[in-house]
Amino acid sequence: MCASMRITAASKNPPKLIHVAVGVLEDARGRVLIARRPEHVHQGGLWEFPGGKVSAGETVEQALRRELQEELAIAVQSAEPLIRIPHHYADKSVLLDVYKVTAFSGQPTGNEGQPVQWVHPMELDQYPFPAANRAILAALKLPDQMLITGSFASLDDALRNAERALQSGVRLLQLRCPELGEHDYAALARPLAALCQHYQAALVCNTSIAQWQQLQLGGLHLNGRQLSRCSERPVPDSVLLGASCHDAHSVEQANILGVDYLTLSPVEPTASHPDAEPLGWPRFAELVELARVPVYALGGMRPAHIAQARSVGAQGIAGIRFGWEAGSATSVNRR
Repeated sequence: MCASMRITAASKNPPKLIHVAVGVLEDARGRVLIARRPEHVHQGGLWEFPGGKVSAGETVEQALRRELQEELAIAVQSAEPLIRIPHHYADKSVLLDVYKVTAFSGQPTGNEGQPVQWVHPMELDQYPFPAANRAILAALKLPDQMLITGSFASLDDALRNAERALQSGVRLLQLRCPELGEHDYAALARPLAALCQHYQAALVCNTSIAQWQQLQLGGLHLNGRQLSRCSERPVPDSVLLGASCHDAHSVEQANILGVDYLTLSPVEPTASHPDAEPLGWPRFAELVELARVPVYALGGMRPAHIAQARSVGAQGIAGIRFGWEAGSATSVNRR
C-alpha cells in the first residue's frame, strides 16, 4: 500500500487544456443543481454541474453567464470562485473554473432538453460524475475552516475543548496529537468521533495508517513523510483523505495519490514552527494553482484570512489558535 518508491506522473506532455466555466447553483434548502450529459457526448450519461467552454476573448465570468443562460434559462447576478481543477483524461484534458453562483434570476430548467435535478451535497455520491468533478464534490462538502487539535491537560480537557469548538460551528476537526501513544490516541479518538457525529462534523485522524486501519474512525490525514512514502491511496474512496504539503513536489504527490484535500504550510510565520520559511501569499497562490483538490492555508492563520485564502482559489484556512482552548498543561493523563 505504501512504500518508499516515488510516484511519477502518467504523462509528462498532457494535451492542451480545454477551458471550461462551471456553475454550482444552490437553492434555499441547501441543495445544488446537477444535469445529466447526453449519451452521445464525451462522458455521456454521467451527471455534472452545468457550464461550458470558455470562448476566445471571453472571461470566465462572461462564459459562465452565457452558458447558464443557454443551458438553464437563468441570468447569473453574482458568483464567486469555488475551485479550479486541471484534469487529464486519456483522450482530452480540461481545466474547470468552478464558480458558486450566489444570486440568479429565473427558474432553472433543462433548456437544451437535459434532465436537471436538485440534490443535497451529502447525497451527490449517489450519482455518477466524471472523474474531473471529484474535487468539486469534495469542495461542496468541506467547510472553509479546519480546526487542528492543540495542547490539553487531560483527555477530558481535550474533549471539552473540542465540544466548545463544535458548538461554535467548527465542522472539520483534525486530531493531531504527536505526543500521545497509540493507547491514549485511541482513547481520545473514539469519544471524539462520537462528538463529531453528534454535531454533524467530520473528523480526520492524523496518525499512522496502521492505527487508522485499527480504529476505522473518520478520515485520515497524512503527514509529509507518509505522503512521500505512499504509492497508492491508502484508504477507500469513501473515506476522507487529506495530506500535509509544503512545496510543489508534495502537491503533485498529493494529486497523484488522489487525496480529497490538502493543507499548504506555512503561509505566514508561526510560533509552532519558528524556523520554517513562510511561503507567503504569492507563492501559496502559485501552489494552489497546481492542486487538483481543495486546499487549506495553514500557518499563522486567523478567521480574517479566510477571504484572502479564498480569493486565490483555496477552500479556506486551517489552524489551532482560532478555535481551540489550550489546557493549562501539556502532560496527558488517561481518562
